Amino acid sequence: MREESYQPLRVKDLAVGDRPQERLEKLGPGALSDTELLAMLLRSGSRGHNVISIAQRLIAEAGSLAALVKWNEADFRRLTGIGRVKALQLVTVMEIVKRGMARGAAPEEEILNRPDRIHAHFLPQISGLAVEKFWVLCLNRKNRLLKQVEITSGTATSSLAHPREVFREAIRHGATAIVCVHNHPSGDPAPSAADVQVTRQMRDAARAVDIELLDHVIVGREGADPQGRGYYSFREAGVV
Repeated sequence: MREESYQPLRVKDLAVGDRPQERLEKLGPGALSDTELLAMLLRSGSRGHNVISIAQRLIAEAGSLAALVKWNEADFRRLTGIGRVKALQLVTVMEIVKRGMARGAAPEEEILNRPDRIHAHFLPQISGLAVEKFWVLCLNRKNRLLKQVEITSGTATSSLAHPREVFREAIRHGATAIVCVHNHPSGDPAPSAADVQVTRQMRDAARAVDIELLDHVIVGREGADPQGRGYYSFREAGVV
């Protein structure tokens, strides 16, 4: 039996409520998340990877949408779903952005020294996630983002991270401080006993390698949080 030809999932193939183009036309570009804006540039995905998931992975690998301006063709092509033509298109867009920035002051990387800022930074990335993920934010001396690294991706109910993997990335990227972040798919950011244990392990390891653990933040949704904030900070709780 002849196999049907594969057609990559395009933006217009998404469910109507999920189409960034529809939201762009109705609400303007300010209403779109970073992921949706990037999906509009990509237009289509590849086998096993829809256009939204590719956009999410690009932002996660780079650390932020703004950080993509530093990428070259080879950087883009490392990701499954990004071929030569798509990589060149993205490089072209990033070059336009860089030239525009050259005519004015270049924007500085985000300062991520407060849990509300960290929560806002992650909101576009955790939207729709059905599993727990654990990230480390590598920061410089001014608490500006150097690199965001995904350490683990777990099941719907658990995600584990070991200090060895976390601080290996921190040292690799020359961080002087880090923030650990993970999401709760339920939206309720209240910590579990395992969350508290992992935080204490990270705190002790940070002291041993002389890299500051600025915070461990659990991100969720305001509507599912009894406190109405959508996040939980272990620093505010006095654990860090």
